[in-house]
Amino acid sequence: MNFIKKLFFLLLLLNFAPVNVFAAQIGVSFDRNPVSLDESFQIIFSADETPDSDPDFSPLEQDFEVLGQSQSSSSSWINGQSSKTIQWTVNVMAKRTGSLIVPQISFGKDVSRPASILITQASANKAFNTDDDLFLEVEVTPESPYVQSQVLYTVKLYRRVEIAQATLSEPELGDAVVEKLGDDNNYTTQVNGVNYVITERKYAIFPQKSGSLTIKPLVLSAEVVANTRPNFNGFFNSQMTKTKKILSKPVTLNVKPAPATFTGNHWLSAEQLVLKEEWSGDNQQMKVGEPLTRTLTLLAKGATVGQLPELNTGKIDIQLKTYPDQPVLQEQKKPEGLIAFREEKIAIIPSKAGFYKLPAIEIPWFNSQSQKMEIARIPETRITVLDAVGAEQMPAAPEARVAEQQPPKIEPSAPVAAQPQQQNIWFWIALFFGSGWLATLAYFLVKRPAKKSVVEKSPVEIRLEDNIKKLKKACADNNAMAAKDALLAWGRQKYGVVNLGAIADLSDARLRDEIRYLSQTLYGNGADQWQGKKLFQAFVENKARERMAVTEDDKLEPLYRL
Repeated sequence: MNFIKKLFFLLLLLNFAPVNVFAAQIGVSFDRNPVSLDESFQIIFSADETPDSDPDFSPLEQDFEVLGQSQSSSSSWINGQSSKTIQWTVNVMAKRTGSLIVPQISFGKDVSRPASILITQASANKAFNTDDDLFLEVEVTPESPYVQSQVLYTVKLYRRVEIAQATLSEPELGDAVVEKLGDDNNYTTQVNGVNYVITERKYAIFPQKSGSLTIKPLVLSAEVVANTRPNFNGFFNSQMTKTKKILSKPVTLNVKPAPATFTGNHWLSAEQLVLKEEWSGDNQQMKVGEPLTRTLTLLAKGATVGQLPELNTGKIDIQLKTYPDQPVLQEQKKPEGLIAFREEKIAIIPSKAGFYKLPAIEIPWFNSQSQKMEIARIPETRITVLDAVGAEQMPAAPEARVAEQQPPKIEPSAPVAAQPQQQNIWFWIALFFGSGWLATLAYFLVKRPAKKSVVEKSPVEIRLEDNIKKLKKACADNNAMAAKDALLAWGRQKYGVVNLGAIADLSDARLRDEIRYLSQTLYGNGADQWQGKKLFQAFVENKARERMAVTEDDKLEPLYRL
């Protein structure tokens, strides 16, 4: 009876438990933010799974005028796992200025998260260039940037006529880096009570020198539809167009030099900067001869990859061998600006057990938002290296090292009276056997062939060494084809394989990556720029590890240097 009561109460609790434990997560975003009061914009609702029901957008009508809505979905496979995204796009115009809240929208039992957007006051009078039907408007933010800082350049094409074809020139500015940001954005607005369609395009501009710089006017050439009436001279109706060319206004930037308060050696201006490190394993349990990869990452908002400095520049202990990979450089072009990414991977192989320190990494940078200098920092990193069997090898104390150098003293337990006589007997016995050993050695020295080598090498070992010498020379000469031939010859002798892919699969991670890079270079017609130093270093490192696995030696083989 008690069991039935407990089961009843459990079912009752489950019945009244929150139903949104496994609710779909619905996010909210905007196509741009902030937005002028007289401009339309898009509210985008996104879900990674199908919500409980269709959305109810009626709460939006309190602060927004709903112009239209649409729905789309997409699916993708990443690393063998499927993902799905469903989007609802609602075109709206704000009814008032200020920071407006998009309320929670119900999707059945599921609800979206609230989000805020800033609505600015509409411009009283907009500048018209040539006529009321078609004109350009440009603006920059900020107008007085620091050198190499990001400037957002926005161009808007206003039109209330149909355009069959149009071309727009790119911003021209000497001594500057210009990057287009994303795709064009289309929306509607009102000017003096007249509806216009706006096509908005954004650029990120990074002036490379201080002083007054002028962005030349943009030129729009458009084929404007003038007449859509039927043309009875042909089988089909045709559109009559006329060509229009309009210009934007020039924009002048007052570029300031780097402030005197900046004390770093490398000038870097950004809106936000993040520096971090990751390890492929536990850096407190490293082992002699086993590599561990340290990954350094620098992420900067409002900067180009060319502005990001090197990260792995500090000197470390000679007992730690380092093998840096080529840095990974990427740029993401967002509507709010450029995001630069730099990643450096360094393989670290300790050759001796003990405690080591990696120096701190400091990146001074100028925050263009707060107008202050800041320092991104990774503190000093301490690592612990154990010997090959896992016992920690610590430096011996000075007293212990002195004791090890002196042989132990053995005191006799009692005096022996017959000791001189026994020493004479053993002296004659040792002399007899020593004479026999010398006679045998003299016999073999006389009978030994005059030109016979001390250590004979098999033909297979000789051919392997020849192929390694050829590989070393090819890598030193940066000859990708010769390096490939030498590797193939070595692989046939060593493993009995006949292609680079098979050799790479039988190698350690570092050599495998270098072999694959060599193969990609050859097939990508970039063999003339290939550098062979890293390949041969990885090859020798792989060879040293094979020897260590056989001899269980706790010291690294010396590496060849090109």
